[in-house]
Formats: sequence, C-alpha cells, structure tokens
Amino acid sequence: MKRTAKEIEQLLQTIDDAQHPLFQEFMNDERVSVQKLIARWHKRKQAAEKERRLWEKMSQHEQQLYRQGISYIAGIDEVGRGPLAGPVVAAAVILPKDFYLPGLNDSKKLSEAKREHLFGIIQRHAISVGIGIVSAAEIDELNIYQATKKAMIQAVKMLDPEPQYLLIDAMELPLAIPQRSLIKGDAASISIAAGSVMAKVTRDRIMKELGAKYPQYGFEKHMGYGTEQHLQAIRTYGIMNEHRRSFAPVKEALKQN
Repeated sequence: MKRTAKEIEQLLQTIDDAQHPLFQEFMNDERVSVQKLIARWHKRKQAAEKERRLWEKMSQHEQQLYRQGISYIAGIDEVGRGPLAGPVVAAAVILPKDFYLPGLNDSKKLSEAKREHLFGIIQRHAISVGIGIVSAAEIDELNIYQATKKAMIQAVKMLDPEPQYLLIDAMELPLAIPQRSLIKGDAASISIAAGSVMAKVTRDRIMKELGAKYPQYGFEKHMGYGTEQHLQAIRTYGIMNEHRRSFAPVKEALKQN
C-alpha cells in the first residue's frame, strides 16, 4: 500500500541525504503532490547549505583565535547611535566553541520576529552576555562617540568569565584585553552578530516601554529615529528627558521654544 503524501512529508523531515533508500523511493513516485514535496526538500536543503556556508565565512575570525588557544572571545556591537531619543545600547557576547545558529546575521538584516527568536537562543546558550546602556543625558554630556565607547566597556565588564579577546564592530576600546576592530563586523563575525542582535532587541524593548508610557511620541514605531512622525510629535508636544539635546533637530526645537 502506497504511503500518503502526508506520511511522505513527515518522513522527508527526517531525511538529510538524497542517497537515503526512502528518498530514492519517493523520487520514483510519480504523484504530483509527492514531486512537489521532493522539490520543497531540495529547496530547504539548498537554504540550509547556504546558511552553513555563511556561518563558516562569519566564523573565520573566531576559528583563527580558537586555533591560537583562545577560548573566550567576546563579540561587541552597539545600537542607537543615530536616534534623536533614547539610550545607546551595547552588547558583548561570548559564544561556546561548538555553537551553531543558522540565520544569525547583522541584526539590521533580520526581521523583528527573527531577532526575538535568536535573542532567546543566544540568551540561553551563550557562555556570557553583557549589556551596556548609556542614557540620552549622558550622550549629551559625553558626545555620542564617547557614549558608545562607555556602553561597550560597560557590556564587556559585565562578562563572566572575563574575555581573552575582543572582536568589536568598528571601534577600539581602552581596555587591557587584546582586540580587533572589524569594519561592518556584525556581518563579518558571528560573535559580533550575536552582540548586534542582543543590543538591538534590548534597545527596541526599552523604546517600546517608552512608547507605552508616552504614546503621543510613537517611540514604539520609530525607535527614537528622526522620522517625520517623530519630528511632528516634537513640534507638537515638545522635548522630553529621553531626547538628546545635543542632536541638531532637538537643538533646533529647543531654540524655537
């Protein structure tokens, strides 16, 4: 008796190799529904292979350091340098050597749902995660570049165990830990990409809380960036403590009041 398409679909979920006897049997099944399932299996296989190759490419810096006997590598990234409101947030993440998370990438390239999903996995499986948060008032006091550094240093100092090496997205930190600054590091290193996801989700949650507290500003939509909606809210309701007074549009709004 022939298997139903539903039974074949479930069996295909358990098959990884096209040479598997069952797979060969299904290949010879002429039913259109079964051939569609075979085509979908190939598509999933290709997508998984593409993700594996990307992972290998983004793991090159980590693998090089592991070969040198370095075990605790922290990837560091920040989110929120450009907005007119809210904090700048940095995250430092030490991943296990055998960690594998297909789809992990620069947080800007991921959907919100995907970031939230990856956030939970990283939180559970990372050796350590550190988060640094520097407020709008501190950004005004220090300038955004120094505030970003401060957030990153905070994040690194929260890590336990202490990292032996830092991979940092386009920044050098005044810490006595060997480090490498990588341009577009969140797309070049899995550790920095993990930091990118942790920082982005953390900051988005902060901005959503602000949005719930001050619904007239719409923070949960624009995350503090200078969208037309946000600029209009500033013109209508004025400046609040979470706004960065040293940033040009906010500074201009203050002059007009």
